[in-house]
Amino acid sequence: MDSNKLKEIIPIEQIWINLENFESRLYEISGSEDSYLNEISHYLINAGGKRFRPICTLLAGELGNGDNNKIIDAAVAIELIHLGSLYHDDVIDDAETRRGVASANVKWNTTLSILAGDYLLAKSSELAAETLGLESVKLLASTYAELVEGQTKEVQYQYDTDHTTEDYMKVIEGKTASLIRTSAKLGAMAGNCDKKTTNAISKWAWHNGIIFQITDDILDLSSDTQTLGKEAGKDILEGTYTLPVLIALSENKDKVKKILTGIRNSEIELLEVIQEFNNEKIIDASKKYLDHHYKESMKSLDAIEDSKIKEILIDINNYLIKRSN
Repeated sequence: MDSNKLKEIIPIEQIWINLENFESRLYEISGSEDSYLNEISHYLINAGGKRFRPICTLLAGELGNGDNNKIIDAAVAIELIHLGSLYHDDVIDDAETRRGVASANVKWNTTLSILAGDYLLAKSSELAAETLGLESVKLLASTYAELVEGQTKEVQYQYDTDHTTEDYMKVIEGKTASLIRTSAKLGAMAGNCDKKTTNAISKWAWHNGIIFQITDDILDLSSDTQTLGKEAGKDILEGTYTLPVLIALSENKDKVKKILTGIRNSEIELLEVIQEFNNEKIIDASKKYLDHHYKESMKSLDAIEDSKIKEILIDINNYLIKRSN
């Protein structure tokens, strides 16, 4: 997701002022008196990021009449969970880079990367308990449990050619949609939104999170390294079979299974066969899933009265859909 494009889509000056204040608060809360841990815990923050989840929190907060500082703290709590999970993800994936720099597990080691992730998750809970209240602490805890369940399923299905598109949806609901939904819900709660508005923005974000992940997975097969920040088809090489691959398997299992086995055993070059997963038929079938969640996400906006925010949420959905074309 392009940061400059997000600024075009969200022409609300206060959001970007709040995001600057969010950056300072994030750095403050994630710090440690131990200088060694402090360096590691700040490492991925300094590497940057699109901050899509905290932006969702800040947008949802605009729907209410709450305290800006509380809304910013909600955004920080969300981003701390996201960052903590990234440290853990890089250990699980044995990743070498993250956000254009060496991953923490490479720069230090896996133990310190895990500990830094744990530390950020703990700071999220501490912040929520201090400034957001018990309901928010419970929400963050249950969301992280969903995230872990989704990631566990993804690891379980690695190189598995027998799991289905339904299994895939469970994975992305847990690992992506749950945190984006909670980003919006926590912002609405911090902004003192009424229940109707909070439920509406939460539903929008849930379906938006699924759209976010499916478009990412389509791009993984079609973008060049410069556009995506990683080589095309990297998920396949790592044994993560996403929606287009699973659709291809459902269309011709024996043929596609043989191809995937060949890729795994380095007997087939991925780029020679990537069209098996990136052709018009497969992408069109993938986009039917996008269409469903796009419609559901848009439907949820009927309950949001703020026309300016509603227009922005529609534009975010449209932007995500267009980037997969």
